[in-house]
Amino acid sequence: MSRFDENIVREYFELNGFFVRQLRKYQVQSRKKRLDEEIDLLIYNPKAPKVLKKTQDSEVGSFQLFSRDISSIRQAIIVVKAWHSSRFTPAMLRSSTKIFDFLKKDVLHKANQYFELDEIELDADKQSFKKILVIPSLPSGEPHRSESILLLKEKGVDGIISFGTILESLVKNVEVNHSYQKSDLLQMLRILKIYDMVKEPQLSFFD
Repeated sequence: MSRFDENIVREYFELNGFFVRQLRKYQVQSRKKRLDEEIDLLIYNPKAPKVLKKTQDSEVGSFQLFSRDISSIRQAIIVVKAWHSSRFTPAMLRSSTKIFDFLKKDVLHKANQYFELDEIELDADKQSFKKILVIPSLPSGEPHRSESILLLKEKGVDGIISFGTILESLVKNVEVNHSYQKSDLLQMLRILKIYDMVKEPQLSFFD
């Protein structure tokens, strides 16, 4: 199931103009992950500005990322936590230390090496890549929501994207008059839209 969830996230970033590298095609269960297995995806957006002027608004409001925000991301490592039946809470974040394994110094050093590609001229400052978590959702009520965000920031996470945001974007951007033969996921969404199984009012479900 892990690979399927990663493919959903991969399709999302590719549909939004990113180059995406999926680092593995298997799920690690019976042993401890190696450094290169802590990261699920590397993304690179050639159209994003190399240097962003930070503002107070962007610092405060951009931790939970939506599709309108990701165009400003140039490069990032993505870790997918597809615990669809769970809600991330401060208690879960404090007790589940493995959530933050991808932020360890050795793993981030490995990520630097991954961004050293000859085919694409990436930023000279490889430390500029973002560390992004894809999760089901944050708590909707306070103070748990603010506490969760604070804990994630303190650990070094630069932003989170919810699966709701990803699914909404995929549904909205799939066109019924295009055939997505190279993507089972997009082709399925297209067929669902053709037969009116997915309609625009349903998108409010993902807000």
